Amino acid sequence: MTRADGRTVTSGNDQWLAERFQEHRPHLRAVAYRLLGSLSEADDALQEAWLRASGADTNGIENLAGWFTTVVARVSLNMLRARKAKREEPLEAGIPDPIISPLDGANPEQQALIGDSVGLALLVVLETLPPAERLAYVLHDMFAVPFDEIASITDRSPAAARQLASRARRRVQSDARVPDADLDRQWSVVNAFAAASRDGDFAALIEVLDPDIVLREDDGTERPAASAVIRGAREVAGRALMFSHMSLYARLVLVNGAPGVIVLPEGQDRPFALMAFTVMGGRVVEIDVMNDPARLSEIDLSLIA
Repeated sequence: MTRADGRTVTSGNDQWLAERFQEHRPHLRAVAYRLLGSLSEADDALQEAWLRASGADTNGIENLAGWFTTVVARVSLNMLRARKAKREEPLEAGIPDPIISPLDGANPEQQALIGDSVGLALLVVLETLPPAERLAYVLHDMFAVPFDEIASITDRSPAAARQLASRARRRVQSDARVPDADLDRQWSVVNAFAAASRDGDFAALIEVLDPDIVLREDDGTERPAASAVIRGAREVAGRALMFSHMSLYARLVLVNGAPGVIVLPEGQDRPFALMAFTVMGGRVVEIDVMNDPARLSEIDLSLIA
């Protein structure tokens, strides 16, 4: 049987279909990543989707890319439902897998995953949505999939699929923080935060933090699970001062297209932490901190400036 990466094929038709799947793979992986919030699960979804696609009769399918998308979406929806069934609904969403890029920008594969506006803050909100709502929102609002097709995936009517997307959209618009458009301005705010932390300047930290800032921390609790959460400028500023000595080892990166910092102590082969910042209205409104050793070990250190 042919793999999704096209490395083994057994017939001319298999090879043709594998080549088409590979051709659309960046788009399909982007769909799965935005639905699942996990790079490894997205790859699992693509592998399962390929197994289904390679065994199907594709004669008469006019829009092969759309059909591949539907197969990936069905697999991802099943994974979301299985994930939900394994746990109680958390009070807070976990931190999704970040897309880390060097300061000069994402490569084409990374850019396909995050598009123009798939920041970590948006993915955190998507993690809180019921599976069918998340699928309807992602497919329709991010990939312009018609509601007729979403209805067939979710076993609902087109009107009900439209309602799913509408509920999800209201939740996203209410809860997701939209970063300032100017990346240079975002960096100036993050640099001011770093300087205040390094200098132990509590007042300067309060000035650069939104009063209602949220800091989430993933320390290795099995995903998907709630992150530890700290709220409020004074609480977050106090925590920043506790770890101010680590600023000596900070390296700047982009995290899903927004400012981020990797803390890599000298002589270490694994980062101590990854921090992703959301800047809105000239202040830091969210900080996502990942210090799970297993997840940090997967970071490509060649991306660090």
